[in-house]
Amino acid sequence: MLSVSKRGLIELIGHEAIVQTPYKDSKGVWTIGVGHTRSAGPPDPRSFGGAMTLEKVVELFQADIGKFADDVNSVLKVTVSQAEFDALVSFHFNTGGIKRASLIKSLNAGDRKKAAEEFMNWNKPPEIVGRRSKEQKLFAEGAYSGAGKVTVYPADDSGSVQWKKGRSVDISGMM
Repeated sequence: MLSVSKRGLIELIGHEAIVQTPYKDSKGVWTIGVGHTRSAGPPDPRSFGGAMTLEKVVELFQADIGKFADDVNSVLKVTVSQAEFDALVSFHFNTGGIKRASLIKSLNAGDRKKAAEEFMNWNKPPEIVGRRSKEQKLFAEGAYSGAGKVTVYPADDSGSVQWKKGRSVDISGMM
C-alpha cells in the first residue's frame, strides 16, 4: 500500500491552492483549506469562524488525502511508481472518478502509455486541462512541477475567492 509522497502532496496542493477562510468552490459548495468540504468530515467550512492557519490547512489536507490514497490503492492490480501513484491520487482528489476511469482499466491491463493518454479524457471544465496535463506528465515521466511553493488566496465574506490577490508561500517545511 502506497501513500502520497511529500512531493506529491505539494504537487496536489499546487493544483488546488489554499484558501484559509470559508469559500464557495466552482459548484457553490462551501469549502476551506485545500478542497475540504463538509462531506470530508469536521470541520464544517460553513461554521468555521475566522482564518485557518497554514499549518492547520496542511494538517487537515493530510488527513483528507488518506481516503483518496486508499481508494487508489483499492483499484490497483499492478505495481506503480511513486510518481504514478501521486498522479493518480491527484486525479482522484479532483474528479472522484478513480473507480470508473478508463485509465485504471488500461493501467491494470499493463498499458501505461494508454493510461497516461486517458488522463485527458477528463477535460471538463476547460480550465482543468492544464492540471490534467501536469498529472499526465507526472504519471508518464515522473515530472513533479511543484517546488514547495503554492498559492494562498483570500476569500470575501460571501465566499468568493479573490483570485487576483493570491500570494506565493513555501510550504515544504510544513510537510
